[in-house]
Amino acid sequence: MTYQYDPYRHHRRSIRWQSWDYGTPAYYFVTICTYQRINLFENEQFHDIATFAWQNLPNQPKNQHIDLDEFIVMPNHKHGIVEIRERIQNDDLVQLSENPQFRNVESGKLGRLVATYKSLVTRRVNNLRGTTGAKVWQRGYWDRVIRNERELNAIRQYIKNNPARWAEDRENLDNLLEKMDYHP
Repeated sequence: MTYQYDPYRHHRRSIRWQSWDYGTPAYYFVTICTYQRINLFENEQFHDIATFAWQNLPNQPKNQHIDLDEFIVMPNHKHGIVEIRERIQNDDLVQLSENPQFRNVESGKLGRLVATYKSLVTRRVNNLRGTTGAKVWQRGYWDRVIRNERELNAIRQYIKNNPARWAEDRENLDNLLEKMDYHP
């Protein structure tokens, strides 16, 4: 059975601020989840790939206007704080990618940074697994523009405490199985 597209039923609303330019110098809190929330990064090699790719984002020519703050790679998601600084206008930095996946995401903006990160991790994980084209990440990501120093410090603490809270996470299968009884 095939379904017809109905623009009144099948639409995605953006959770982004409509009036905010996501290339504006500011701190941003970003959360990216794995595809179907699988615990992909329990695998040490995949965890290292995700960590290395994040740490090296500022070293790429198009990302030299960013700084990374606190971050953590969890079994099924990644949190991080990104600071976007004022950018020097340069044709090399502003050029849009020829990759159709990134064509609508302007260089220097948060969306391009996240897309670049997801692409790097996906390519490397799939090379290791031998699963070219397999999904690693859920579509999209969550973000929050950090509005002040108090909020920045609270989010830093949230990220630092994330591993301790993992045992209570509803998607931590080990924790869930401990609470269940087996009935043969």
